[in-house]
Amino acid sequence: MTQTSHESRLGARSITAGYGGAPIIQDLDLELPTGVVTTIIGPNGCGKSTLLRTLARLLKPSDGSVLLDGKDIASYRTKEVATRLGLLPQSPVAPEGLTVADLVARGRHPHQSWISQWSSSDQGVVDAVLRKTGIRDLADRTVDSLSGGQRQRVWISMTLAQGTDLLLLDEPTTFLDLAHALDVLDLVDDLHEEGRTIVMVLHDLNLAVRYSDNLVAMKDGRVVAQGPPSTVLTEELLFEVFGLHSRVVDDPVSDRPMIVPIGRNHTTL
Repeated sequence: MTQTSHESRLGARSITAGYGGAPIIQDLDLELPTGVVTTIIGPNGCGKSTLLRTLARLLKPSDGSVLLDGKDIASYRTKEVATRLGLLPQSPVAPEGLTVADLVARGRHPHQSWISQWSSSDQGVVDAVLRKTGIRDLADRTVDSLSGGQRQRVWISMTLAQGTDLLLLDEPTTFLDLAHALDVLDLVDDLHEEGRTIVMVLHDLNLAVRYSDNLVAMKDGRVVAQGPPSTVLTEELLFEVFGLHSRVVDDPVSDRPMIVPIGRNHTTL
């Protein structure tokens, strides 16, 4: 496995986790470099989302531990975890009739208490986030009236309102057409340029390559490779992990590799 040299704020130590007593990931170790975009890739059912949920403390490992800022994540209070990392789950759903501004404001809940209620400072954070993500003009619209791409920006905005620079995004482009997927990933890239650490799960391999500094390839609940896209994405790995015949060529737009899949009815040179 290729390791990165960046300091890690979030990682896993020999974790085993799953649902109903059946492990999906087992004895998994992982270091996530700080200050870069890491994308977890792998076939359906390999444990990508299970890993992300375990890293976010939504799922308790049956063995091993998740380390956040050098401590076992289980030792933190729930609110403290929420001020250190933000999670965008798969296909989140907002209550019917909730406005964009109200949903984004929920990101400030970890900073509230019975003696410290909503303040002008909280409102300032929400306003700044709405401007940053380009949805200020949608503040009074209901979330359920928006397009898929707009809704993803709103959910990312709520995560940003938590005030953390560590973001976990589980398939943020699911169900989006290519133009809207690029729009969301451009926003992710902007957030990274501001110094945030991003960990996300993506299915589109070429988008994962283009928008990531670090790839984690998984198969059958284990990490089989980690490192820069130019190192990880080989034709051999794509066949090992996905059973995919392909050619890996130079992307004409970026300096990254690009995958050309080969179907069984196509001939190759």
